[in-house]
Amino acid sequence: MLRRQLPQWIAALVLAAVTAPRSFAQQGPTIAAASDLKFALDEVAVLFERASGQRLRLVYGSSGNLYSQILQGAPFPMFMSADEDLVFRLADAGKTVDRGRLYGIGRIGIMVPKGSALKADGSLQDLAQAIRDGRVRKFAIANPEHAPYGARAREALQTAGLWQAITPHLVLGENISQAAQFALSGAAQGGIVALSLALAPPIAALGSFALIDESWHRPLRQRMVLLKDAPATVRDFYQFLATPAAQTVMRRYGFDMSRD
Repeated sequence: MLRRQLPQWIAALVLAAVTAPRSFAQQGPTIAAASDLKFALDEVAVLFERASGQRLRLVYGSSGNLYSQILQGAPFPMFMSADEDLVFRLADAGKTVDRGRLYGIGRIGIMVPKGSALKADGSLQDLAQAIRDGRVRKFAIANPEHAPYGARAREALQTAGLWQAITPHLVLGENISQAAQFALSGAAQGGIVALSLALAPPIAALGSFALIDESWHRPLRQRMVLLKDAPATVRDFYQFLATPAAQTVMRRYGFDMSRD
């Protein structure tokens, strides 16, 4: 049965929005955040601005790259990492006010665009068969060298015994948002993406998603932290993330601070 697909130009606009930075003002302190937070944090920041009148700028990227930029002096007074080890390294380097706070446990899954020859099969059995029968030509993950979601994708593929077989087919996104873009734009038959992105209605409309067993990879413990000399606006936002209003949004995208 044929499935109806979104017009290509609409899909392109949606996917471009995944990687676009969000600025709530021409000026204001900058929050550096893992790109899997794109949709969730955009919503929370709007709530914060409405409630407080204070403005923020949000910059998204791979946690590894943001971590390196902070070490090199980038003016990010708050860091929301997809890997808590990067927060701990900053703390050990004397860059932070403390060791931060867990804001959620990330999950990964396989996502395929509408019309793909692949199935959204969390067991990855269909992916294994697709490698054998030639249905998969390109498969997207985030770069495992600096993106925590890419590292966990590699671990899951290794657990499934597919890493060596799929390596020639991989296209690597700079971060998990770009990997989702590749997976859904027609550049690949599918990919491993973050649950938080797959739950966003504009992304969910573009394909099908299935969770991968979380025991197949190390936990994605995601932690946020204030850098030293963080201004009052950023400190207020850090506290705002624990409020019921913010947590309602975060839970909708799969994040729960209560799991710390």
